[in-house]
Amino acid sequence: MTSSSLNLSNELLVGEILKRASHKSPNEEAFIFNDKRITYKELDERASRLAGWFQLKGIEKNDKVAFMLKNSITFTETIFGIALSGGVSVPINFRLTANEVAYILKNSDSEMIIIDEEYIDLVLSIKDKLTKLKTIIVISNNPLSSELISYESIIDQNTSYSPCETLTDSDTSFIMYTSGTTGTPKGAVLSHKNIHINAMNLIYSSRSSNGESNLITPPQFHIAGLLLTIKSVLTSGKTVLLQEFDPVRILTELEKEKINVIFLVPAMWNFLFQVPNISDFDLSSVETCATGAAIAPVELKKRILNQFENAILVDHFGQTETTATATVLVGEEALSKPESVGRPFINIEARVVDENMNDVPIGSVGEIVYRGPTVMKEYYKNPEETQTAFRGGWFHSGDLAIKDEEGYFYMVDRKKDMIITGGENVYPAEIEEILYQLPEVLECAVYGVPDSKWGESIKAAIVLKPNETLTESEIIKHCKNHLASYKKPTTVDFIEALPRNTTGKVLKYKLRDTLKQIK
Repeated sequence: MTSSSLNLSNELLVGEILKRASHKSPNEEAFIFNDKRITYKELDERASRLAGWFQLKGIEKNDKVAFMLKNSITFTETIFGIALSGGVSVPINFRLTANEVAYILKNSDSEMIIIDEEYIDLVLSIKDKLTKLKTIIVISNNPLSSELISYESIIDQNTSYSPCETLTDSDTSFIMYTSGTTGTPKGAVLSHKNIHINAMNLIYSSRSSNGESNLITPPQFHIAGLLLTIKSVLTSGKTVLLQEFDPVRILTELEKEKINVIFLVPAMWNFLFQVPNISDFDLSSVETCATGAAIAPVELKKRILNQFENAILVDHFGQTETTATATVLVGEEALSKPESVGRPFINIEARVVDENMNDVPIGSVGEIVYRGPTVMKEYYKNPEETQTAFRGGWFHSGDLAIKDEEGYFYMVDRKKDMIITGGENVYPAEIEEILYQLPEVLECAVYGVPDSKWGESIKAAIVLKPNETLTESEIIKHCKNHLASYKKPTTVDFIEALPRNTTGKVLKYKLRDTLKQIK
């Protein structure tokens, strides 16, 4: 073995996760998508062919390959094929507009893109604006024009790949673009080590007595879905992939495939419990119910534990820049500390600080900052934002939090969402928690609106459960009974659905626009 090969084998590389799973469990089922099932050996063979083709076409270490794909086995092959080639993956949200996709492709310097067939027209409409984009690969069984390449034709070439022996786990593996809820998306640069260690963190926090079997319905292009995919391969587990969120289909698959680990964002859990006959499904195989990507209301946590009697609850909290997770609440903590998002993972440090990077007193509100091996390297081609985010040597999350005497963290709200009314700081999450106590409320969001007298006043947007009724005055009275008077909403709007991004986070700027249109 050469010294470079030896060095390669010692690195925490994303591509090697698949190689090791294939070596350990070649004939075990890896992924199930609709009526297709694939073993680890088959997945390894196809990803390796893809990696070889990338290399044949000039993809080298640090070269960017983008993809806009729905959940599928192809998505999984793609991320491992790119990793094995030495290239960098750039997942793109398939719900974005043409201009938004063009921005990401241009900003990331992507040379290739792999897309589902339905996105051909979108990509072709922006191709002339993208001087670095050379190749468009399409998942299709239909004839394609000469400027497009069939994905399966690449696999059929059976091109061999050569391990990129200069690759280290400090090198970039993914550029994950933030959701852009407040502006232009930023590319969070994640290393192989970031990805690998956070996947191990997820394993550490879950419980599965007979090996892992997973169900993934959040989009794989999002950091949470991506990490769930990689974690599953790291455990050589079986994973069912769903493209659409369908509560009945989820319950059916849990029962049919005897799934023992499931992750849903809070909004998905909420809608799962709206299935009238949920108790008719055999959910006894489920041992870990995980959530994250948004704050889970306490009442929702209680409902999860009541419905899944054999499961523990694992509540992850973090963001793209921390490779999905930073703190975690596990097992009995869900009952003893239900309002908390837990404590940092074993390899993460977290503090709650003021504007001058001084630790605030226990129980006081400050910004939570992180450091550790799962924190991103930088924002791609954005040194100013990178410097701002890492001021003082810690990553600044933008989340306001409180730390208690036992080291548990409580998220107060996003720093940017804090409402200042009459000089008082008001945190929407606190009010939303009270609103969720009303049995008629399905979803809610609270935010500030301009007020000539108080600076900002508090507005609540409410989605009621089917066939339920509430009035504005009843909601305001309920809040006044449980909160200081200045924290109660002054106005309430009833709407059919909250605008969310693909991770389940409420887009409050869109909510404001929606309510303007209603009025």
